[in-house]
Amino acid sequence: MSMFTQPAKKHLGQNFLHERSVIDKIVLAVAPQPGDVIVEIGPGQGALTFPLLRRHGELTAIEFDRDLHAPLQAAAREHGRLHLIEGDVLGVDFTALAAVRGDANGQIRLVGNLPYNLSSPILFHALDHAPAVRDMHFMLQKEVVERMASGPGNKVYGRLSVMLQAYCVVTPLFTVPPGAFRPAPKVDSAVVRLIPKPTDRIEVLDRQVFANVVRAGFGQRRKTLRNALSAVADSAQIEAAGLRPDARAEQVEVDGFVRLANLLAQAPDSRE
Repeated sequence: MSMFTQPAKKHLGQNFLHERSVIDKIVLAVAPQPGDVIVEIGPGQGALTFPLLRRHGELTAIEFDRDLHAPLQAAAREHGRLHLIEGDVLGVDFTALAAVRGDANGQIRLVGNLPYNLSSPILFHALDHAPAVRDMHFMLQKEVVERMASGPGNKVYGRLSVMLQAYCVVTPLFTVPPGAFRPAPKVDSAVVRLIPKPTDRIEVLDRQVFANVVRAGFGQRRKTLRNALSAVADSAQIEAAGLRPDARAEQVEVDGFVRLANLLAQAPDSRE
């Protein structure tokens, strides 16, 4: 395996994957097919990059750490064609990238071992470009994956769960122990698959109104919907959406938030 080694930078949240059996499982889960355009977020030392290149022949990767660019490019040459984008993934327009480099349907596939300190912003950024993304395979903190996939009534069900499940099918795949990384993190990790729903199956009418409702609902978890949503909806609107004003956000299904947001999006005074 032709990874190179370089000390992890703590301030960038780097934990480099090295366990071969885990890498093989991820490649198997991604299962690259001819014609796919795979974009890796944070290739690091190439642990996943090079096996994907060997399997697929071509890969685009986004790496923020400049010290990794030259060794990545050099080591990649023996495996396939690596297109390296230098910079912050949050500044990369996935829609524009898919328009230029996407597959026959104008889509890309995202993969990556995401830095723990940036996982939620990266997930929300990918959501903003969901129509351009065919699927995503990410390694994250196990606790984050549990939040992503949980349902109402679960104590970890929250804003991340609702926002992701409104737009994607979320499937946890397998857990990864700390020893698979250098340096070993203090927590377990997990690999998750997200498949964006086709545009015609997304029921959200106004993404911004929906995001505002979900953010307000979970802003203070102990509050009832009546109180938590007081800035965006009144009790009559909450009831009109089929929800109980005295319920808490963690008891409301994804569809309930969608119904309320759609009702508010169509109300004449929904815009502040």
